[in-house]
Amino acid sequence: MTALDAGLLSPVRAGTRAEAAVDDRAWLQGMLTAEAALSRAQARLGALPASAARTITEAADADAFDVRELALAARESANPVVPLVAALTRRVGRLEPGAAEYVHRGSTSQDVLDTGAMLVSAQVLRLLREDLHRCAEALASLARRYRDTPMPGRTLALHAVPVTFGLKAAGWRRALLEADERLGRVLDGLPVSLGGAAGTLAGYVEFAAGDGAEDASGGYAARLTEAFAAETGLAVPPLPWHARRTPLADLGSVLALTAGALGKFAVDVQLLARTEVGEVSEPAVAGRGSSSAMPHKRNPVLAALVRSAALQVPVLATGLTQSLLSEDERSGGGWHAEWQLLRESLRLTGGAAETAVELAEGLRVHESRMRENLALTGSRIVSERVAAALAPHLGKQEARRALAEASADAEATGRPLAEVLAERPAIEAELGPQKLAELTDPLGYAGAAGALVDRELGCGPGR
Repeated sequence: MTALDAGLLSPVRAGTRAEAAVDDRAWLQGMLTAEAALSRAQARLGALPASAARTITEAADADAFDVRELALAARESANPVVPLVAALTRRVGRLEPGAAEYVHRGSTSQDVLDTGAMLVSAQVLRLLREDLHRCAEALASLARRYRDTPMPGRTLALHAVPVTFGLKAAGWRRALLEADERLGRVLDGLPVSLGGAAGTLAGYVEFAAGDGAEDASGGYAARLTEAFAAETGLAVPPLPWHARRTPLADLGSVLALTAGALGKFAVDVQLLARTEVGEVSEPAVAGRGSSSAMPHKRNPVLAALVRSAALQVPVLATGLTQSLLSEDERSGGGWHAEWQLLRESLRLTGGAAETAVELAEGLRVHESRMRENLALTGSRIVSERVAAALAPHLGKQEARRALAEASADAEATGRPLAEVLAERPAIEAELGPQKLAELTDPLGYAGAAGALVDRELGCGPGR
């Protein structure tokens, strides 16, 4: 039944590693892995036979189960763990009849599904970080190569002052590194879920006591949680978190931030790739970006895909944040609402990151077009610089007024700013034609852009 959600309406994640990591089989395997890890943790503490834990682990293979059958059966219990436990118990019983009674011992559905969700999330976060590192490396290469390549800076959609493409690429990289750092913190803290029916672990303790496990009523709960965390590779939570949904809110927030960092890169590429701007273009691949109506077009589809994810994930993350309003000791409906929101957030962000790697590694930069665009305003783009040079002579406010008038005159007449300024005796007397020509050259007004790139990349300009 894969065709039920084959990605037709979500091409940004179709065919990506993140999509495979969160499909129904992956989610099923996450729950089975949680069940197997729990049995091994209990066996460590003498609460069930080691042979039973081995059999449960052997049986916990998603390929041995019918995902669609489990999904349909889940309608009767509102979650997939109940039918899964029944199916797993039957499979374990066929392998070793005496081990069947130890499946899911003392546990509850939320422990299994939440732990499975953390395992699935951990896998996607690791993939995400790999792609962010690749993308950041590609952007670092662009920043180095185009460290001093001037281009128009734009504020409120209009030319502002010159910047460099190297600084722009360094800024994209910095956003990805900040997202990666936050992803790392969340990944390290993803916790196992172990609370039992109402967060007291009573079932685990009771079964352990009945089986003669040592210290079942004292430190057993803490030791079981630690053993379970060790078996899964997840973190030990301070308390059971059935109704304290901080891990889900954290995941939503960091995924939204990561998607946004990728989206900033994408939306800038879209704008710079416009026909009338033409300063960058996406990597050329035969057939990609074609229009169904206009044969001449090659649309920036990679940027569009990344941006589409960046627009969706924050909305989904809001739903995950709402999960903090979980009533009582376990939620009826709120918990259930998280699952698809989390999966979609994971695969959209993962798909965006994988797509952004291709975009960054193949991005084409058109330096000549940047120079052409710098000249569009006839040097008015550096009026700030001339005003700063005149301020010691005329005063700050008078210099600014003079440049505003001269810029308006240059725009109205289509003449270069330097020519208009030279006609004003007070300005010409203070600066002179040669100095005016230097000050109105956009190629010489990049401020500390080069030094900022060097600082960001941690290297000198020659390296």
